[in-house]
Amino acid sequence: MYSFEVCANSVKSCLAAQEGGAHRVELCSAIPEGGTTPSFGEIAIAREMLQIKLHVIIRPRSGDFLYSPLEIKSMLKDIEMCKKLGVDGVVFGMLNNIGEIDIPIMKEFMDASTGMSVTFHRAFDMCRNPNEALEQIISLGCDRILTSGQRPTAEEGIPLLRKLNEQAKGRIALMAGSGVNETNIQRIATETGISEFHFSAREKQESYMTYRNPAVSMGGTVHINEYENAYTAAQKVKNTIAPLTQI
Repeated sequence: MYSFEVCANSVKSCLAAQEGGAHRVELCSAIPEGGTTPSFGEIAIAREMLQIKLHVIIRPRSGDFLYSPLEIKSMLKDIEMCKKLGVDGVVFGMLNNIGEIDIPIMKEFMDASTGMSVTFHRAFDMCRNPNEALEQIISLGCDRILTSGQRPTAEEGIPLLRKLNEQAKGRIALMAGSGVNETNIQRIATETGISEFHFSAREKQESYMTYRNPAVSMGGTVHINEYENAYTAAQKVKNTIAPLTQI
């Protein structure tokens, strides 16, 4: 009845998602920036080691979803690479400069993705008219839309998610994502009727480095904790899906 996708930032997170009971993963780099396309090596090893479905985000940079011709060329090459590696699905979304779905570019990407599942990602949450966009994405042949209901979190977006799911009438899957966890997944499912969920279920992990140089930051003027990483935890995945799988 329900489908669970984990947003994974590494092969390590992919394997934890699988152990925790996820049905598929969306493999990304740079998750704090909204996710960008991971490396060839990361995709290849994930494909070798996973038994569940593997989807890959096609996004060359952070920021908006208005792409230049050069970026589009690069993204199409990434889709070609994913197909060669046996990836099950790709995740992308394009808008034009007035916040509408870029139909011509999307058609080109749909053609390039033939044989793979396609998810229109949270570019949907940045579009001008979600009801019109929903119909356009359905007409393009996408399999699902990842959305938080145009709010910071899916829980906050429940009112629009419910309306979109009613409008879709089973013609496309709506997948609720952003802030989905064990405390709210049942409420989101009950109040929206949505049956696909996207979450990260990550936990912070301290670096094993014993020597550390606090005077240097790899981000230059951007300072983050470079001796801490976050990975998907199998138990956290289990805890997140439990409220729906135990019904």
